[in-house]
Amino acid sequence: MPADVAKAAGLLFVVVVVQLSILANVEILGGDPNLLLVALVSVALLRGAIFGAVAGFCAGLLGDTGVFGTLGFTALLLTLAGYWTGRYGETTGRDRAHAPLLSIAVISVLYQIAALVLRYLLGENAPAQHILAALPPTVARNLILTVPLYALTRRLLRPREWAPREVRLLG
Repeated sequence: MPADVAKAAGLLFVVVVVQLSILANVEILGGDPNLLLVALVSVALLRGAIFGAVAGFCAGLLGDTGVFGTLGFTALLLTLAGYWTGRYGETTGRDRAHAPLLSIAVISVLYQIAALVLRYLLGENAPAQHILAALPPTVARNLILTVPLYALTRRLLRPREWAPREVRLLG
């Protein structure tokens, strides 16, 4: 387990640096790729809800301090994303081949909408029209980044055997 923590921390640190230094100002066909979100979802799918939430908080806090933005803004969003993706990975998504792509598509949409709502609640500039117009290209860019980044994360953090906690329908 300590080796997993070190590998995940190293991966997320490199991703935060790349996200803030290279991808922060890149807009590809109207969408902003979020490498940090893709990396976090990959880690959370492989290691579970608590690991994903802690990794999301730490990576988000590092990202917040890197841009001198509202401290805790990205940390809160990534904590929630890591927790819910980890829960999906622990229950129904652990053996599904489509789990990374489905998780990225759903979490990317929810992340953008939650960021918009949180900005509005904090009284910051929240351009809903711009963010919602950029949503489909952003999801597409994140889906493209998912395949290689999930493969890399899967090599670093070998999937482990989960306790049988499959969600079963009664009836």
